[in-house]
Amino acid sequence: MMRTFSDRRAFLACFSRLGIASALFPTVLWARIEEEKPSRVTREMLRSAASVAGQSFTDSQLNQLMDGVNQHLAEYNALHKIELDNSVAPPFYFNPVVPGSPMKIDRSKPSFQMSAPERATRPQNLEDAAFWPVTKLAELVRSKQVRSVELTEMYISRIKRHNPKLLCVVTLTEELAMRQARAADQEIAAGHYRGPLHGIPWGIKDLAAVKGYPTTWGAAPFKDRIIDADATVVSRLTRAGAVIIAKLATGELALDDVWFGGQTKNPWDLSMGSQGSSAGPGSATAAGLVGFSIGTETGGSIVEPSGICGVTGLRPTFGRVSRHGFMTLSWSLDKIGPMCRSVEDCALVLNAIQGPDDQDLSVADVPFNWDAKLDIHKLRVGYVKAAFSNTQQTPQVDANDHAALEKIRSLGVNLVEVALPPEPALSVSALITAIIYGEGNAALKDPVETRPERLVRQDRVVHQNSFRLLPTVEYLNASRVRTQLMQQMARTMSEIDVYLVPFDYSDYTPNPVATLNTSLTNLTGHPCVVVPHGFNEKGDPTSLTFIGKLFGEAEMLALARAYQQATDWHLKHPKAFS
Repeated sequence: MMRTFSDRRAFLACFSRLGIASALFPTVLWARIEEEKPSRVTREMLRSAASVAGQSFTDSQLNQLMDGVNQHLAEYNALHKIELDNSVAPPFYFNPVVPGSPMKIDRSKPSFQMSAPERATRPQNLEDAAFWPVTKLAELVRSKQVRSVELTEMYISRIKRHNPKLLCVVTLTEELAMRQARAADQEIAAGHYRGPLHGIPWGIKDLAAVKGYPTTWGAAPFKDRIIDADATVVSRLTRAGAVIIAKLATGELALDDVWFGGQTKNPWDLSMGSQGSSAGPGSATAAGLVGFSIGTETGGSIVEPSGICGVTGLRPTFGRVSRHGFMTLSWSLDKIGPMCRSVEDCALVLNAIQGPDDQDLSVADVPFNWDAKLDIHKLRVGYVKAAFSNTQQTPQVDANDHAALEKIRSLGVNLVEVALPPEPALSVSALITAIIYGEGNAALKDPVETRPERLVRQDRVVHQNSFRLLPTVEYLNASRVRTQLMQQMARTMSEIDVYLVPFDYSDYTPNPVATLNTSLTNLTGHPCVVVPHGFNEKGDPTSLTFIGKLFGEAEMLALARAYQQATDWHLKHPKAFS
């Protein structure tokens, strides 16, 4: 008798195998089975369900379908008894580079070229340096004006003082941080300076495993769960000498900014959340509680909190950074990137964490060729005119967008009009939702299926459960439409190196083209960096979005850095946390 949720999923899966295209037919039949609880599906039940779903079958077809349904149920029930941890990936990997693409990936490996070190003098009150970018903090540490232990104690003190208002920190890793900071000071004193991240305190979104500390995924069922390993990103930043001080809040199971501890707040405006599931990194970085942070994105979770909180957020190319040790929401969409106070900070962090690790086989061996002196005048730069012509934006946001375009033109950059690929019959937002939930249904069976009553976001449970009705053939066809979009984007990006689009304020002042861009570029795997470019009528930060070629982060970041050097928006910080 089919009573459990896993039975239902097996039941629905068999229809895809039998070629039944309509999701309604298995839905109607399942409702009938739930009501009557028979020991076996009958021909009459199939005929009744088919009639309601607007389909008809001959007696011979119904007999064949009935035999298949009852036969395969046992097979799928056996499959669902096999324990599969979230860390187990299927044996196939998404590649954002489509066959025959006109874009050629640069695989040369020149040396990493930072800008000249910033002059930095220790402030009388060390907390005055809390909002400094990594490039400037690094010079304090390198020149031995400040010890890593001092920086670490300062940021930990700020966390303890401000986190009760912001709810951006889940776990303070104080013991580990102090141990790492002391080790950094000893190495630097002995002349072994590892580079610009050495001794710099940082935090990571609590989807990542850190040995010895809880990894909660923002979900109450995992409040006390400890994964006895470090994620690859954690290991690589430790190797760079960085000091981890906090595991930062994520929206429950990577959805928005609400977790079992409450809603993570925006330091600029405590009446609003910091939006996106990388809410903790966005809030903590903006409030000066960490030197930099690490977030993740599946459909907007780095760019949204970065733009709302006024920090610089980098979503790298899909396949640039290993996801090993992080919670999986979608194997073909999840990405990891830095959230910092400047563009070059993002470049420094990306350089430390990118590249293959023999764990996440989706990661490509493509060098990150950062050159702070890159000549931006040689870049082909576009802008999505339709997005900058949106009339739904507030007057101040619209003015900020156009002022940013003019500032970039004033740098000697010629902006050409570009257009995003036209939306298919199924909207891009619906397409990305289908893929996220299609993969997330498998990845997050526990706790969505087995412990739903302990989750804060019951709407997440409803949404995820509704997508269990997605037949396999529809998931595959959605992926094929995705391929078409990738091909179209490849043609667009063959003409340019970077393009500009307004930030996606989808929850506040919607810009349909900007919203389309967020979903589209997540589907195609293109990199993105969001930088602050002013304030709106309420005094909250506004932002600008730069999109680069696949594995073209260096060129994209060079243009964004040039814009930041010509402005000072990224140097502003919320006065309430000064």
